[in-house]
Amino acid sequence: MSVDAFFAWQESQVERYELVGGMPRLMADARNVHDDIVVNVFALLRTALRGSRCRPFTGDGSVETLPGQIRRPSVGVDCGPRDPNAMRAAEPRVVVELLSPSTRDDAFEKVAEYRAMDGLEHILLVKPNAAEIRLWSREADRGWTEARILGLDRTVPLPALGIVLPAAEIYDGVTVPARPRRVADGPGAPAA
Repeated sequence: MSVDAFFAWQESQVERYELVGGMPRLMADARNVHDDIVVNVFALLRTALRGSRCRPFTGDGSVETLPGQIRRPSVGVDCGPRDPNAMRAAEPRVVVELLSPSTRDDAFEKVAEYRAMDGLEHILLVKPNAAEIRLWSREADRGWTEARILGLDRTVPLPALGIVLPAAEIYDGVTVPARPRRVADGPGAPAA
């Protein structure tokens, strides 16, 4: 299926789909915790980017990761010209994916596709059941660095956009368990 045929077909569907390998792939249903985090991230990005040429979009928007491959990140940032009738981001700079047990493998497959996109600068994978975010950022040499951001007291730097997102605000209203303490290796050994 071509991208144009996919978007024409998608308009008559109730559910959201991605176009993977030329075939429509149904998106998994989301739990409330997923939606809470999506709303938090979208609101943070909308506020931080107000007045700039960049704007966030929801999972109703899409990006073309590879020629003919359409993905729908949970949240994204588009810095391209705004076409109100377009179905995909003109110049995506950031994509955010929320992990779940049913989408975990798919999310890591998407990361490889996202990393191949020339204009993309940041990729976030957010765990909804733990304060843990994996962040890939493009470097000046166009390579990628990866960071694990653990805990609600940390921040997520997005230097390509000139903003920082507080993890506590990403998880606002979401109950996440405290990070477990590492236990000692043996009797009488101090905890690490």
